[in-house]
Amino acid sequence: MKAYMCLVCGWIYEEEKGWPDDGIPPGTRWEDVPADWHCPDCGAGKDAFEMIEI
Repeated sequence: MKAYMCLVCGWIYEEEKGWPDDGIPPGTRWEDVPADWHCPDCGAGKDAFEMIEI
């Protein structure tokens, strides 16, 4: 399973879970997350995330 980890704080975005707190429904691909979205833990931008395999 693909996931995306914040390189600043280690928070992980999982596509199958999305992030409903920010209006990103489950199943939202990383590419479809808005470009201006920020990490909910540290505020880093999408460019601070790296794909990882879980």
